Amino acid sequence: MDEFSWQVQGRDGMPIADLPAPSFPSQADAEAWLGESWQELADAGAAAVTLRQFEDVVYGPMSLEPPS
Repeated sequence: MDEFSWQVQGRDGMPIADLPAPSFPSQADAEAWLGESWQELADAGAAAVTLRQFEDVVYGPMSLEPPS
């Protein structure tokens, strides 16, 4: 089974370990969760997320900040 997870990063680019980022069985499930949770993550101080499959980067970092 594939394992996908989001690495949540602060404005300094460092991972934020205390924000929830569960693992998912598929990329689609991970992306659906982010679609529902991105604002909560941003409100908690997250600036970007990176999607990982195990230790490999699928894509990111992707900004959670609104476009200027």
